[in-house]
Amino acid sequence: MKITRLFFGIILFLGITAIAQDKAFTLEEIFKGTFKTEGFKSLHSLKNGKQYSVLEKDKISGATHIEVYDYTTGEKVKTLVSSSSIEGLDAFQGYSFSKDETRIILSSEIEPIFRRSKKGIYHIYDVPSNGVFRISDQKIQEPVLSPDGNKVAYILNNNIYMLNFVTGQEVQLTDDGKKNEIINGITDWVYEEEFAFVRAFEWSADSKKIAFIRFDEREVPEFSMDVYGTGLYQKQEVFKYPKAGEKNAKVSLFIANIEAMALDEVKLANYKDFYIPRIKWTTNPDVLSVQVLNRRQNNLDLLFVDAKTKTPKVVLNEKDEAYIDVTDNLTFLEDNSFIWTSEKDGFNHIYHYAETGELINQVTKGNWEVTQYYGYNPKNKKIFYQSVENGNINRDIYAITLDGKDKKRLSSKEGNNDAEFSADFSVYINYFSNATTPYEYTLNDGSTGKVIRELKNNSALVEKLKLFDMRPKEFSTIQVNGEILNMYMIKPKDFDTKKKYPLLMFQYSGPGSQMVKNTWNNRRDYWHMMLAQQGYIVACVDGKGTGLKGAKFKKATQNDLGNLEVQDQIAAAKQLGALEYIDASRIGIWGWSYGGFMSSNCLFKGADTFTMAIAVAPVTSWRFYDTIYTERYLMTPQENAKGYDDNSPINYVNGLEGKYLLIHGSADDNVHVQNTMRLIEALVQANKEFDWAIYPDKNHGIYGGNTQLHLYNKMTNFIKNNL
Repeated sequence: MKITRLFFGIILFLGITAIAQDKAFTLEEIFKGTFKTEGFKSLHSLKNGKQYSVLEKDKISGATHIEVYDYTTGEKVKTLVSSSSIEGLDAFQGYSFSKDETRIILSSEIEPIFRRSKKGIYHIYDVPSNGVFRISDQKIQEPVLSPDGNKVAYILNNNIYMLNFVTGQEVQLTDDGKKNEIINGITDWVYEEEFAFVRAFEWSADSKKIAFIRFDEREVPEFSMDVYGTGLYQKQEVFKYPKAGEKNAKVSLFIANIEAMALDEVKLANYKDFYIPRIKWTTNPDVLSVQVLNRRQNNLDLLFVDAKTKTPKVVLNEKDEAYIDVTDNLTFLEDNSFIWTSEKDGFNHIYHYAETGELINQVTKGNWEVTQYYGYNPKNKKIFYQSVENGNINRDIYAITLDGKDKKRLSSKEGNNDAEFSADFSVYINYFSNATTPYEYTLNDGSTGKVIRELKNNSALVEKLKLFDMRPKEFSTIQVNGEILNMYMIKPKDFDTKKKYPLLMFQYSGPGSQMVKNTWNNRRDYWHMMLAQQGYIVACVDGKGTGLKGAKFKKATQNDLGNLEVQDQIAAAKQLGALEYIDASRIGIWGWSYGGFMSSNCLFKGADTFTMAIAVAPVTSWRFYDTIYTERYLMTPQENAKGYDDNSPINYVNGLEGKYLLIHGSADDNVHVQNTMRLIEALVQANKEFDWAIYPDKNHGIYGGNTQLHLYNKMTNFIKNNL
C-alpha cells in the first residue's frame, strides 16, 4: 500500500483552530445557511473598463437596484436603475446590457423549467431617457438585445419574435412552434442538459440577421412524470426525452434576414443523425460559425456559413477515438482568425487558427489542463486563462501572449483562483478560496496580478467558525491499480492511530469530474465534518475516468462505464481498511447521481469490502439515461450492449449483503425515478432487505423547504445505525 501526502491544510487552518471551541455542527445550522459565504450577485464589467455593476437588494423594502462601483476606489458611482422607480415592478432578479450599454433587460417573476431553462416577465430600461416598458404581457424566454441596442429577440411558445424599438414593429419570425413537436431558437431537454445551453439563436454583429436552430422532436419518445401537488388529482408532466439508442430531435439551421424579412434554411445535407451544439457569428457579420458533431461524438466539424449564399464549408475538423468535449471557448479576433481549445495533444490547451482553419500556433503546452478561457486583449495580444499547472487540485490564473510567449502566473495563493476581468482586461476580481480559507475577493492588476485592494473577505464567517470544531481536509495521494489517485481524508478530533474508526467514502467518479479539490466548503463538506465530529473518518478518492489529469486518464473508462471506477473505489477501500486506525469491517460509501450509480455497484460487487451504501438519485441502468451523455461514453446500446449491462447495478442485486439506502425525487426529469423503481423491483424479486425513500415532486437536486434537511437527517441516522 502506498499513500503519499501532497499537503495538509494545517498551517493555514491553525489561524482558525488556535482558539477554536468544541462546538459541533448541526444539520439545522448547515441547511439554514448559517455558514453561507458572501459574494457578488450578477457582476458585470462596464465597457469603460473602469467600473462594474452588481445587483443589490434592499433588506427592508425588498427593492432591487443595479449599482455601479469604481474598480479602483470601490466607491459607489451611481444607482443605474431601481425597481422602486418602476411602476408595477417590486423587484427584478437579473439584468443584461445591450452592447453599447444604453439599454438593459430586467428579469422578474422567473419560473424555472428545467435545470437551466426558465421563463419570466422582462422589461427594457432605456438608460439615457430613464424610460421603461414591458416586452410582453406573457412570460417569455431568453430575450436578447441586438448589438445596436435597437431590437430585442425572444422566444414565446417555441417561436422566435423580434421587437424593433425604433419602428415599434413586432415580428413573429417563426410560426410552427408547438410543445413536444417543434422548437425554434431554444434547445430541447437533452441539449439543455448535456450541451449546457438554452438559447439557440444569435444576433449577427450588424444587428441585421438572426441565426437559429430548429428542433423537430415529433419522433422523439415521450417521458411522463406525475406531479402530485396539493390538488385532489395529480397532474402529468409529459416531455420529449431521448433515451440511449432512441431517436433524437432532427435539428436544422436557419438564418433570418431582418431587413429583407426573409427566412432561409442552411442546408447541411452531408450530415446524417448529427448535433449542432454551438452556433456563433464571426466578426464578419456575413459569416456564421457552426459546430456539427456526429452522434458518436468523436468527430466535430467547425463550419463557416456564408449568410448571403447559405453555403457552408468545413474550416476545422477534430477527431478523437473516444469523444470530443464541446466548449464555449471559440473566440474570433478582428481578422477573423480564432482561438480554440482542444485535447488533441493529450491535454486541454489553447490554439490559434487562421480564418482559413490553418493552425498558426499552439498557445499553451504542457502535461496539465487549461480549465477556463477568460478572453483575449487585442491591445497587448494577451490571452487570459485558468489552469491546473500548480497541481491538479488547485486553480491559477495566467496570462500569455498570442504567440505563446511571456507566460505569467497572475494569482499567487495556493488553492482555487478564479477571475472576473474588466472589459479592457486592465484589472480583474480574483475569487480565491482553499480548503481552509473561505472566499476572498480582491481587485488585481491585469498585467502583474498585484493586489490593488481587498473587496470582501468573509471575515465574519471566519470568526463564527472559530467557535466550531472544524475538521480539515487532509489532501494526499494513494496508489491504486497502477495509478496515483488524488484523495482527501477528514478525521475526528483527538485522532489516535491506536484506535479503530469506521470509514465513510464519498465519490462521484463521472467522466471528467473532480471531487478532490482545494477549495472552500459546501454544505456536503460541513456534513462530512459533522460526521467526523461524531467519530467517523470520511475519505474521497478520484479514480480513473475523473478529470484534469489528461485525456488518457479521463477517457480510460470509455465504453465501459462503472468498471474501472468501481475497481478503484473497492481497491482504495481495501487499502484504507488495512491501515491500523481503520475498522475494515465498517466501511461505507455514498454518492449522488453518477455517485449513486457507483455506490450501488460498490456495495453489490464489493460485498467483502463495503458494509453499507447510500445511493441518491442513481442511474441503475444506462439504458434509462439520455442519448447525448450516455452514447458519448458508451456508444448506443445497439452497438455496445455489454457496456450497458455488465456494470448496471440493476443486474447485480444478488450481490447485496450489506445495508443499503436508496433515495430519489419523484419529479426527477434528469435521472428518472424509473431507475429507482426498477432497482426496487429487482431487489424485491431477489428477496433483498434495503431501505428507501421517495421525495414527492422533487427534481434531481431534491431540495425545497426542509427537504435537504430531512434528506441529510435520514442519511445521518442510517449511517449511525449501520456503520
